[in-house]
Amino acid sequence: MDWEFIQKNWRNAIEILILTIGIYQIYRAFKATRGARILVGLVVILVGLTGLLQLFKFQVITWIVTRAMLVLLVMLPVIFQPEIRMALARVGSSRWLDWLLRNDSRQIDLLESVNEAVVMLSKKRIGALFAFERNISLKPQQETGVTLNAVFSPELAMSVFFPKSPLHDGGMILADERVTAAACVFPVSQRELADRSTGLRHRAAMGLTEETDAVCVVVSEETGAISISKDGLMERNLGEDAFRERMAEIFLSNMDIDEKSVSEKLGTESRRAGTGDGDLDAD
Repeated sequence: MDWEFIQKNWRNAIEILILTIGIYQIYRAFKATRGARILVGLVVILVGLTGLLQLFKFQVITWIVTRAMLVLLVMLPVIFQPEIRMALARVGSSRWLDWLLRNDSRQIDLLESVNEAVVMLSKKRIGALFAFERNISLKPQQETGVTLNAVFSPELAMSVFFPKSPLHDGGMILADERVTAAACVFPVSQRELADRSTGLRHRAAMGLTEETDAVCVVVSEETGAISISKDGLMERNLGEDAFRERMAEIFLSNMDIDEKSVSEKLGTESRRAGTGDGDLDAD
């Protein structure tokens, strides 16, 4: 008897599972966004109207609501455009796609230089914003800044983000192991944050990573704290070792290389940067 029941209802169980996962993913995508309140408002209105229509059998209002639902379906992609873009970007940046499109071990050398530059900027409390292009092109953001097409180096980063430099405002974009542009304008996150003291650089990093699969690194001008933004989320106040390990985890986890040797190599570069900062702080 139980076996016959399972044979007849297994499709229903799968449908319920799919719907549950879908609703949960929608909740995750809309949580803490501007669209969350709109979505809650729509759900409340629809549930309330449905209850009233079922209770009082209003034929005219039922006809109006039914036609209005068709218009609402057309409007939804416009109302929730940022959330839809974020969801599609996350699908396009899945781990299997990263594995197919992965770069070679030249990224190790770039990460060594980035680690050294970020530590130097942090010690000097020079504000900075780096964006690492991945699978989704950052060309629209590049066009808002100054094209460089230069090899990345700590000295270049220090020169660009020096407070009196013409390019210190905005973000630096790195793609294909090169600096493609600086002084770029990134979209600012409109998410409601519990911490009202979050600065413009951090909100710009979150905004860019909400709309693309880029990874952003932020150095706070006030405190020198290092932060990483990925998928619209911000990991703040990372120490030098934690920052180095997190970057290696993000960019090198899918590469066929010896993780221990990479960690040791990046650690050596971090210690070099830390040693050099004593000279920088003496001015």
